Amino acid sequence: MPERSALNNLAFARADSEIRSSHDTAEPAPAATADADRTGRRVNGPDQAVPPHPSRPITPPEGALLFHTYRSNLSKVRGLVMQQALAAGLTESRANDLVLAVSEVAANTLRHTDSSGTLAIWHDPNEIVCEIHDEGRITDPNAGQRRPPADATGGHGLWLVYQVCDLVELRSDVTGTTIRMHMKVKPPDLSE
Repeated sequence: MPERSALNNLAFARADSEIRSSHDTAEPAPAATADADRTGRRVNGPDQAVPPHPSRPITPPEGALLFHTYRSNLSKVRGLVMQQALAAGLTESRANDLVLAVSEVAANTLRHTDSSGTLAIWHDPNEIVCEIHDEGRITDPNAGQRRPPADATGGHGLWLVYQVCDLVELRSDVTGTTIRMHMKVKPPDLSE
C-alpha cells in the first residue's frame, strides 16, 4: 500500500535506521515502480507533504443495500443504523458504538458541507458496513488517525470513529468524501 509507505517514512523520519522492502526488485512492475517513486522518498519534517488519500476507489458493495439521503435531521440516520446493526447480529453495545460513529460522520456533512449526505448500509454474516458519502473534502491524509489535543476545536469525532469501528476506509478527492465504517458481528477475542 503506497500510502502506508509514506506514513512509515514520516513516522521514522528522525530514526537512524534503514527499512528495506521485502518485495522482489528484480523486475518490478511499472505501477509498483511509480508507487515506490512517489512514496519511497524520506520525509524530513512535518512541513513536507504526505501523499493524499489513496486514489483507488473503494470497491462497491455487493448484495442488498439500504440507502438514505439526509440533509438536516440525523434521527432517521441513527434509527436506521441501530435497526440494521441489531438485525445483522451486533450486540446492543456494539450497535450503539456504530450508531455513534455513523452519527459523527453524518454530522460532519451538516457541519462542513452545503450538500446532502447519503448513507448506505449492508451486511453479511461476518460484518455490517455503513458508508457515508457527501460533497465535502478532507485534505489531511491522517484525519482521524491521531488523537486531537484536548483543547482542539475539532477532529474529535473522526478520531472517535477510528476508535470504535473495526475498520475505517476514507477516500476524499474532488468528487467528495466517502467514509466506510466496518463492524464485525463477532469481534475478535483480545484476551487470548
